[in-house]
Amino acid sequence: MDRMIYTAMTGAKHILEQQATTSHNLANATSTGFKSQIDSFRAVPVMGQGLPTRAFVVDSTSGADFNPGAIQATNRDLDVAVQGKGWLVVKRADGSEGYTRNGSLKVSENGILQTANGLTVMGDGGPISIPPDVTISIAKDGTVSSISNDTLPGPANSIGRIKLVNPAEANLIRASDGLFVTKDGVPADVDINVNLVNGALEGSNVNVVDAMVSMISLARQFETQMKLLQTAENNANKASQLLNLS
Repeated sequence: MDRMIYTAMTGAKHILEQQATTSHNLANATSTGFKSQIDSFRAVPVMGQGLPTRAFVVDSTSGADFNPGAIQATNRDLDVAVQGKGWLVVKRADGSEGYTRNGSLKVSENGILQTANGLTVMGDGGPISIPPDVTISIAKDGTVSSISNDTLPGPANSIGRIKLVNPAEANLIRASDGLFVTKDGVPADVDINVNLVNGALEGSNVNVVDAMVSMISLARQFETQMKLLQTAENNANKASQLLNLS
């Protein structure tokens, strides 16, 4: 049997994996603060007897696209968008720090500042507790202030500051929960140069047109691999017929 089938089979397998990544990016085209995943193909020579005339195609994740998405105004007090480079710090399920740019925040039943999906937002000194019956405002530097609803106008009291960091992008990887973490596991330091935009959210940086074109291209590449498999099958059938005649 022609070894070409192994080369074509490997190519088809990794094309499907890259198409799954493209589909995932496309599905998150409207997710707040989402950063698209970047995959690339690389050739791996086939090691064995004979001349190195064949190569396998392997799909590998080369990283994420950290370009910022468009900032859209919501006029909601608990919505914040990171302006330029930087990240919000949240507490992951295992207690470690995770980094996100999804600034859609809420106050939990226990008065803890959280993201919309229930992750605790970390402040410079830990979780930020919000007192009851107050109006919240978040400043450009991440300072969270409360104004009592009982006395109007009431004094603004600072109750904490959202931890804002800006680790090196080369040291960031996407974890299984969708949050970014540092490769070395060391929490990032606070960066006073990171600023927030209050009453706004950052959109996804996925380019829908590019993602659709990529899916069409991958589909055609997959069809090419299938044709190679059919060619190998036809060659094997013709060879069997010749052997039967002899």
